[in-house]
Amino acid sequence: MKQKYSLALPDRQLAKTLGQDKAYFTIDENGEKCSFRFHDYDEIFKRPGLYEQLFHCHLRCASPRFVVALLDRVVVAFGKSMSDLNVLDLGAGNGMVGAELLSHGAHSIVGLDILPDARDAAERDRPGVYDAYYVADLIDLPSPIEAELQSYKFNCLVCIAALGFGDIPPEAFLKAFRLTSPDAWLALNLKDSFFGQSDQSGFSGLIKRLIADAYIQILHVERYRHRISVAGDPLYYYAFIFRKTRDVPEDFAQSL
Repeated sequence: MKQKYSLALPDRQLAKTLGQDKAYFTIDENGEKCSFRFHDYDEIFKRPGLYEQLFHCHLRCASPRFVVALLDRVVVAFGKSMSDLNVLDLGAGNGMVGAELLSHGAHSIVGLDILPDARDAAERDRPGVYDAYYVADLIDLPSPIEAELQSYKFNCLVCIAALGFGDIPPEAFLKAFRLTSPDAWLALNLKDSFFGQSDQSGFSGLIKRLIADAYIQILHVERYRHRISVAGDPLYYYAFIFRKTRDVPEDFAQSL
């Protein structure tokens, strides 16, 4: 059974001054108040049920369910099935996306995250979801792990709520991209502001370049409410379903 935490968010006036990557919350833990940023994932994952309570109960995050269901719909529309997919779940966290993929019938699911606490949380809270779960830095990927990942013959890459805030650099995403087959499905999401002209995250330019140079084909784009902010305002993201058409060269990131 998941723990319930005494959880408090900043008051609305203060919350409105905080950027999405600066937002924080407080919990009472063993008689002491502890504050964490929303992106302090290692600390959040150490506490069973805290991620779900914060993001899904308090902030009503819809992305794992929405984006995976959208992937399923598009795959079926193109005459395929989720049971055809060997999925690499990039930035897998505590397994919420993996659980959605499993519920939609994905053939195999491999998790990959840079945080050991993420893998520990997934194995603790959702045992059996993943065929394997790797902790690795894709920018400095050990050869034995790369060989193991290649052996899964991924034909789908999923990356949900993990792009645009520096958690996964463009170079790491491109490495995961190269681990997939030439005609792989891609399902990912980006904050709507990250797809505008003022984007500083690097992902707007990356995605636009991949499209312009015909490395990926757009199958579906949809704007939706990802969750509410700490101030209670809606946060909108774009969900993308792409089809990979060819691999990027090793030095592609250098040209961005």
